[in-house]
Amino acid sequence: MTDQLAHQAGPIFVTLATVLLYYGFILRVAVVKYSLDAEYKARGEKFDRYFGEDRRMLAADRMQLNMLEQLPPFVVLLWVTALFVGPMWATAGGVVYVASRALYPFAMGSRLGRGVRALIFLSTGPGYLVILYFTVVIAVATVRALVG
Repeated sequence: MTDQLAHQAGPIFVTLATVLLYYGFILRVAVVKYSLDAEYKARGEKFDRYFGEDRRMLAADRMQLNMLEQLPPFVVLLWVTALFVGPMWATAGGVVYVASRALYPFAMGSRLGRGVRALIFLSTGPGYLVILYFTVVIAVATVRALVG
């Protein structure tokens, strides 16, 4: 069991980093929500979490929800790659994915604007490429196993 854990250490750490980043984004949503609630109360206004369309709240939500949208395919493909192609390949792709995902809040900014900032593609683009990479290497490994 210990040898298996050591063999899969890279994908394990990538998975843990992904989960920590995701919960960091959830924490960011909570911080923004409570600070906006206090700010609105100080002005004598009611903060409407879901229909108020505050751009800071929308940005925090978008950050967390975008990660949530991509989390299932990423984690599944990370582990299929780790188990059937190799943990080194999964770790390399996973590190790129987590690093690019960590850039998302900086690329978006603290307020969601009317258009999509070009910087956001520096975060989402590599993530989508990693998911595509995992898909291709799994497909190639599967075809090789079936043919060879």
